[in-house]
Amino acid sequence: MKGKIFTACLAAMLILGGVLGGLYHMENYDKIYYTKVDNTQASELAPGKDMEYAYRLDSYDEKGKKRTLKFETSKKLREDAYLMLEVKSMGVHKWEEVQFDDLPQAVQEELK
Repeated sequence: MKGKIFTACLAAMLILGGVLGGLYHMENYDKIYYTKVDNTQASELAPGKDMEYAYRLDSYDEKGKKRTLKFETSKKLREDAYLMLEVKSMGVHKWEEVQFDDLPQAVQEELK
């Protein structure tokens, strides 16, 4: 009987540890990507939502590795603006406009 209780407690602790580890990873995983706004790649969302536009843009990490990212905004972004995108495990968490000179060299080569 004690063996079954011990096994059940051990299994519960392993499951709880896995769930907490997954939540920690989701909250703390982040990577930075950079992109250039191309409004031809934006689509309008259905009225009544908080976000009005959905973007799908080719983006690059600091080493120049390409990844297409999707994100939504409440306004149309400035054409040809450079953005820094903070990506968490659930997708783009936030974005901010940056100057071309602030981009990593590998990204500047890709976005010229």
